[in-house]
Amino acid sequence: MMPVNGNGPLAPVNDRPPSDERSLGLTETEAATRLAREGFNEFPRPESRDILSIVAEVLREPMLALLILGGVIYLLLGDIREALILLVFGTLSVVITVVQESRTERVLEALRDLTSPRALVIRNGERKRIAGREVVPGDLIVLSEGDRIPADAVLLECNELQADESLLTGESAPVRKVVRASQSVKADARPGGDDLPWVFSGALIVSGGGIAEVTATGLNSEIGKIGQSLSTLSTEPPRLRSETRRIVRLFAVSGGAVSLVVVLLFGIFRGGWLAAVLAGIAVGMSLLPEEFPVVLTVFMAMGAWRISRARVLTRRSAAIETLGAATVLCTDKTGTLTVNRMSVAELRLNDGAALAMAQRSEWPLPGRFAELIRHAILASAPNPFDPMEKAFRDLAARQDGSGLAPPRDWALIRTYGLRSNLLAITQIWRHGNEPALLVAAKGAPEAIARLCRLTPERLSALKAQTDEMAQNGLRVLGIACAQIPDRALPDNPEAFPFRFLGLAGLADPLRETVPDAIRECRSAGIRVVMITGDYPATAGAIGRTAGLDTGQIITGEDLAHMPDSELAEQVRNAAVFARILPEQKLRIVNALKANGEVVAMTGDGVNDAPSLKSANIGIAMGRRGTDVAREAASIVLLDDDFGSIVKAIGLGRRIYDNLRKAMAFIFAVHVPIAGLALVPLISGLPIIFGPIHIAFLEMIIDPVCSLVFEAETAEPDIMARPPRSPHQPLFSAGFATWSVVQGVAALALPLAVYLLAFRSGMPENEIRAITFFALVTAIVALIFVNRSFSASLIAAFRRPNPALMVVLFFVAGILALSLAWPVVRDLFHFGPLHADDLGFALVAGFAVLVLLEIVKQLWRAIPGRDGAAAVPQQ
Repeated sequence: MMPVNGNGPLAPVNDRPPSDERSLGLTETEAATRLAREGFNEFPRPESRDILSIVAEVLREPMLALLILGGVIYLLLGDIREALILLVFGTLSVVITVVQESRTERVLEALRDLTSPRALVIRNGERKRIAGREVVPGDLIVLSEGDRIPADAVLLECNELQADESLLTGESAPVRKVVRASQSVKADARPGGDDLPWVFSGALIVSGGGIAEVTATGLNSEIGKIGQSLSTLSTEPPRLRSETRRIVRLFAVSGGAVSLVVVLLFGIFRGGWLAAVLAGIAVGMSLLPEEFPVVLTVFMAMGAWRISRARVLTRRSAAIETLGAATVLCTDKTGTLTVNRMSVAELRLNDGAALAMAQRSEWPLPGRFAELIRHAILASAPNPFDPMEKAFRDLAARQDGSGLAPPRDWALIRTYGLRSNLLAITQIWRHGNEPALLVAAKGAPEAIARLCRLTPERLSALKAQTDEMAQNGLRVLGIACAQIPDRALPDNPEAFPFRFLGLAGLADPLRETVPDAIRECRSAGIRVVMITGDYPATAGAIGRTAGLDTGQIITGEDLAHMPDSELAEQVRNAAVFARILPEQKLRIVNALKANGEVVAMTGDGVNDAPSLKSANIGIAMGRRGTDVAREAASIVLLDDDFGSIVKAIGLGRRIYDNLRKAMAFIFAVHVPIAGLALVPLISGLPIIFGPIHIAFLEMIIDPVCSLVFEAETAEPDIMARPPRSPHQPLFSAGFATWSVVQGVAALALPLAVYLLAFRSGMPENEIRAITFFALVTAIVALIFVNRSFSASLIAAFRRPNPALMVVLFFVAGILALSLAWPVVRDLFHFGPLHADDLGFALVAGFAVLVLLEIVKQLWRAIPGRDGAAAVPQQ
C-alpha cells in the first residue's frame, strides 16, 4: 500500500537556521574555493561542428568533384556558360547537404537550462538568493513549496515535505521526505520511495519545506549522471543513408576506373585530351547514382512533413526509415500509456459496498459515497499541489454543483501532519458559529484503522479489501471523520473519536486510445513492452488493461542480478518490467538491440533520455515530456497520444515502400544514361551527351520524377504484414536485377532511335535532340512501371497521385523549353525537331511502357521472383 498525504496550511520553516555552527552555512570564501574546485553547478556545452567542417565533408562527395572538374575544363575550353551551369549544380548540392547536416544535438543544453533554477542558500548565517549554477557542495539550501531543487542534497530540517521526482523516476505520485537520522549518508541514495532524507536536482517541492545540505552538483548529481551517459551515447546511424553512401562509393570506384579507361582510349584514338577528360567525366557521372542520397533527403524531408500532419514531429528525419522496420516498442507507463493525472478509480464503504468510477454514468454520487469524497477533500489542502488531492477535487467538480467541496464559511483551524509513526493527515474545520468542530482524516489504511480503533475482525477484513484494490494497481487511502466540541485541541489526533468511512482507490488511468493501438501493433507484428518504475502490482494491472501479456513481470531487483546474456534471453518474451531504474532501461534497450530487434522507445522524463537516444527510434511525449527527453528523441508526439505512434509506423512503412519504388526507378534510369554515354565511345559514333546533359538528367529530371513515388498512397495491407527484416538490404540481388531489366528496355528503344536517326543522315544536333527526347519519354514510362509492382498498369492509373500530373507537366515544359527556346536549345546543342520526329520519339517511349508491362507480368509468374522485386511484396 502506498499512502499519499495531503496537508493543510503549513507552518513556515524557521526564519533562522538551527543554532549549531554548521547551520550557519558556508562562508563566502569557502563557497568561492569550492566553486573553483568543483566547477559550476551545470553541464558542459555539447561540442558541435562548424560550417567549414561540414562543407569540407561535402566536398569529398564524388559527384560534386566531377561537377567542379567538368566546370573547370569548360572554363579552360572557353565555354563559360556550360562551366557556370555545372558549377551551379555543384553549389546546389553543397547547400542542400550543409543545411541537412548542420542540425546539431541540444541535449546537454536542455539539461543546463533545466538544472539552473535560482536557489535560496544560507551563507554566513544569512539567507541569500543566488543563481543555481553557483550552488556548491556543502551549501545549505532553503526549500519551500513550489521550488525546483537546484542540487542533490540531504535534509537537515523537514516540515511535511513532499517532492515530485517524476522528472527522474517517471512516476507521478510525490514522495514523502524525512530528516536525516544520522550524520552518515548512504552512498546509494537514489530518487523514488517514501520516508527518505535525500532530495535531488530538478525535482519539484509540491508541499512543505525544509533545509538541506548540498551533497552533489553538476555532473555528480543524479540528473548530471544522466547527462554524462547521454554524452557518451551516439544516435543510431541511419541505415539507408549508410547503405546509399556505400553504393555510391562502390559505383564511384567502378565509374572512376571506367572513366580512366575512356579518357585513355579517347585521347589515344581520337585525340584532344581535354575532350577526352570531358568524355570521361560524362561516363563517370552517368555511372554514379548520386541521386540516391538526394532523393533520400527529399523523401525524408517530405515524410517528416507528412508525419507532422498526424501530430508527430520528426526531429531527425532519418528515423522515418527505421520506424517502418520497428519490431519492438518499449513504452513507459506514466504519461505514455497513462494520462499522468491521478483520478479516483474505486470507492469502498465501511460496510463493503463498492463503486467503480469507470462504470459510473450517472451523477451525482450516492449519499454515502459522496460523504466519503467530501471528507477526503476536507482532509486535503484547500489549494492542493498533491495529484491525489487534486483527484478528489476533480471528482467533486463532476458532481454538478452538489457541494462536496467545503463552503466558503468553513474555516480550517488546524492540521496534524504526517508522522513517522502515524501515516495520516488530520484537519480540523469550524463551520460558522456552530459549537462542534468537524475532523477529517485520510492516509494509509492501517493508520486510519488505528485512529478508528477497529476490532481485529474488522481490521482483517479491511486488509483483505486493501490488498485486493492494491492488486488492481490502485493507491489506497483510508478516510475517517469525527465531531468534537470547540475547545482546546490535543497534540495527538489519536484522541479524537473517529468513525471509519471507507477506502478510496486512486490510479493514473489508461489512455483511451492505448488498447486499440496495442492491438494494431500486434497485427503489424510489433511487440509492445512496458518499462516502468512503478510497483509490479500497478504495472501488471495497467498492462492487463492495455492488453499486454503480464504472465511474467521482471523487476529491477531481478534485473540487477542478471548478467547481460540472461537478460538477452529474458527480453525475448517478457512484456512488463517494473521498478526499473534509468540505467536499467538502457540495459533493456541494448539487450533487445543485441537480439537483432529494431527498438522504438517512448518516454517523457529525464530518466528516459539515455534509452531514448540509444534506441533505434526514440519517441518523446510533446506536451508532458521534458526538454531533455524531446531533445534526446528522434520523434516527438505533439498530442501525447499513444495511438499516434501507430499512425507514424504506418506512414514509416509507406515511406519505405515508396522509397524502394523511387530507388528502383533511379537504378533503372542510369542504365540508358550510361549506355547512351558509352555506346558512341565504343562504336566510334558521334558523342551525343556531355556532362551538362547528364548533370541535367541526374540533378533535375530524375529527382523531380522521383517525387511521384513520394506521393504514392499506401498499399492496402501496410499494417497487416510483419516488419521487414532489419538486415534486409535496400539493394538486394532481385532489386538490382529487376532494375537492370527495366533499364535495358529503356536503353534499347532510345538507342534504336539514335541509330536510326544517325543512319538517316540527320545532323548531329538533331540526333542529340531526338535521342534526348526519346530518353526522357522512356524515363516517364519507367515512372508508370514502378508505381506498383503488384498492380496492373490500369490499376496504377486509377490510383490517386496528385504529384503525377504536376511532374508530367513539369517534364513536358522542360522538354518544350529545351527544344523550342533558342537560348536553352543552343546551350544543350540541340537542333530543331519536326512533328514526325517528336511522334517517333513518343512512340519509342510508349513501346518501353508496353514492353515492361509484359515483362512485369512474366516476372511475377516466375517462382521466387515476387520477393525480389523492387517493391516489397505483401
